[in-house]
Amino acid sequence: MASSPILHDVLIIGSGAAGLSLALRLPADLSVALVSKQRINEGNTYYAQGGISAVLHERDSIESHVTDTLIAGAGICNEAVVRLVVERGPENIQWLDGQGVAFTRFPNPATGPEFHLTREGGHSHRRVIHAADHTGKSVQTSLDEQVMQRPNIDIYENHLALDLITEGKLNRGGRRVLGAYIYDLEKNQVHTFGARFVVIATGGAGKVYLYTSNPDVATGDGIAMAWRAGCRVANMEFIQFHPTCLYHPLAKSFLITEAVRGEGGHLLLPSGERFMHRFDEREELAPRDIVARAIDHEMKRTGADHLLLDISHKPALFVREHFPTIYSECLKFGIDITREPIPVVPAAHYTCGGVVADSNAQTDIPGLYCIGEAAYTGLHGANRMASNSLLECLVYGQLAAENILRQRDSMPMPTDLPPWDESRVSDPNEEVMVSHNWDELRRFMWDYVGIVRSNRRLERAKRRIKMLKQEIREYYSDFRVTNDLLELRNLVDVADLIIRSARRRHESRGLHYNLDHPFTDDQLQKGPTILYPDNYCPRRY
Repeated sequence: MASSPILHDVLIIGSGAAGLSLALRLPADLSVALVSKQRINEGNTYYAQGGISAVLHERDSIESHVTDTLIAGAGICNEAVVRLVVERGPENIQWLDGQGVAFTRFPNPATGPEFHLTREGGHSHRRVIHAADHTGKSVQTSLDEQVMQRPNIDIYENHLALDLITEGKLNRGGRRVLGAYIYDLEKNQVHTFGARFVVIATGGAGKVYLYTSNPDVATGDGIAMAWRAGCRVANMEFIQFHPTCLYHPLAKSFLITEAVRGEGGHLLLPSGERFMHRFDEREELAPRDIVARAIDHEMKRTGADHLLLDISHKPALFVREHFPTIYSECLKFGIDITREPIPVVPAAHYTCGGVVADSNAQTDIPGLYCIGEAAYTGLHGANRMASNSLLECLVYGQLAAENILRQRDSMPMPTDLPPWDESRVSDPNEEVMVSHNWDELRRFMWDYVGIVRSNRRLERAKRRIKMLKQEIREYYSDFRVTNDLLELRNLVDVADLIIRSARRRHESRGLHYNLDHPFTDDQLQKGPTILYPDNYCPRRY
């Protein structure tokens, strides 16, 4: 017998900085369901080392932060959105400080302790506030503690969102979102969640690539669900590859923060020679896309399987105090960063595109919001400037909360939601197909749709993804869902969106570099790449 729907005013899918900040900004008289695929703290936020960019020093300015972001975005940021996010930055930092985030401070005899600000690639000022080199962990932990104290917030850990429920899917004559089917990973059951408002805050899709700095949960679930439900998706060709992840056979996805370069770290060839001056006058402080391509180029040119990042010329105490997490983690693998360089390679790091969301965080489907890395807001353009990501999570969490409050009386609670139908499926008996296709997908995405692309590589990827989609569609129709199958289904949808977007951009801009179109085309392609699903229908305001 099917269980009754689980009803809340607001259903938030995702428990990183975006989802948590939204949940905490909603009033106590709204019931909130916070759904987390694994533990509440397992996601990209927890592993973010660098910091949050905001104008916090008198020598800095809103205009400077806006200009730096527009430059990093390679001409296709939405300037109004950039300004909105930057202007709201300082108040969101103060809000985080009030939530107990332990930002690094330094003593000022005249005014008392002040925030310590560092500088990262693309920034013209020191404006990155941080908590040592574990900012994300501090943000995640502090917000987790606050959320757990709120009686109106129900937390569902180890629950994976399967698909959105909309009026359109139920043939009810409307388009609004009604909830979602959510898979309980511990009980192997699919539950029906209903809500007046649904928020996607599921993060990015780094696991679509063979090498990534992202944790295992970053499988593009929210982007894929929104696309299947009828939302537009934009700029999926712009995947940011972080230039420096620790290269070691026993290290899994450990990021070496950009702040190491911001504090004077040098990138070196295996011979010990510096090389960034040959690629950009800003050298190690160039934006990430330039640094990642430079490393990729030098690795291919020299045949090296990794390069080096050296901060050992700085005093040992300075290094240990500024980068305690990196120091201790590298030491586990026998690398003393106060004495020797760090072996590094690039890895997929951030999804700059995503579900199209307006300045209220609303998507094309009434009642459905998207915030954080899963969203395309226009902030990042063709490349995300360092430490603007957590800023976007906070600001859009705030914007979504404000809009939900304005509409709280206009959205009724959904009724008569059908349960998940498993009457025509059986238990899976060919799970080797899932694991094989998972490996094939991530490998050909790395080889053909990675840091450097070409028309031929993209055409090969298109043929591969077409076959994979058909296989997975048949398997999904015949067998009961599993965690691996659901994630693979989402990754294949996201990979298809990346490939389609990359094939439509006949130029090189920002994070998208095509050997057959090496120049930027401002005449025809200076704008976002927007994909429209077959079931798209414009939202009426």
